[in-house]
Amino acid sequence: MSDYLVLSYWDLALGSVFIFINAGLSVALELGVHNRILIAGARMVVQLAIMGLILTALFAVVSPFWTSLAALGMVLFAGREIAARQDRPLGGWWSYGLGTVCMMIGPMVVTVFALTTVLRADPWYDPRYAIPVLGMILGNAMTGIALGISGLVGGLTARRAAVEAQLMLGATRRQAMTPVIRQALRGALMPIINSMSATGIVSLPGMMTGQILGGVAPEQAVKYQILIMFLIAGGTGIGAVAAVMGGAYRLTDNRHRLRLDRLGSERG
Repeated sequence: MSDYLVLSYWDLALGSVFIFINAGLSVALELGVHNRILIAGARMVVQLAIMGLILTALFAVVSPFWTSLAALGMVLFAGREIAARQDRPLGGWWSYGLGTVCMMIGPMVVTVFALTTVLRADPWYDPRYAIPVLGMILGNAMTGIALGISGLVGGLTARRAAVEAQLMLGATRRQAMTPVIRQALRGALMPIINSMSATGIVSLPGMMTGQILGGVAPEQAVKYQILIMFLIAGGTGIGAVAAVMGGAYRLTDNRHRLRLDRLGSERG
């Protein structure tokens, strides 16, 4: 294996120039997002630095308990991000709970499947494999689940009269909500569909690029990237379906009524 490129702190500082360029463009064009760009960049640096320290400690102990605890923490933070991305979240604990549970149903299950079968990590909970794979699947599934819930809520709000009219005419809640559910799921799955369609021709994913820079043969890097894309698609699809179906269940009742009163207040 050839030597990999070693980055210095000066290299990182040089790369950060583009964050400040984006912030400057926001100021010049009066977009009003310069503060958010700078905060997001700083937050990313801090989070990755902390994760680097955590991974160093996890790699040293290789414990199923600590690996599971780190994975749970990632899922919980992902659930918070899903809730934060909703313009009008579900009321009560559902705002946070639905996305979090669906992250466990989709990405967690897919990750364990991959570690115990195709990747054959030994042991399967080795954080060197488990945490990076889970992180890649979680990041994409989080976007899909957030879009699915947002699409469902937005669709039901916009088509409230049509849905309630069908319910009053005797349709079940499933029949009345099917068009909205389908549209929400299409929106949730579109990012991963677009990503798979463009991968290899338009873009080279980060994992593949990192492996090549680290000296891995391109053929082997391609195989790993194909596998990861399959896993991401699976985790995103399962999680999005669970989230949209769970949201549809919450926003109706056993008497087949639409219950938009169960939504929280709209965020500004």
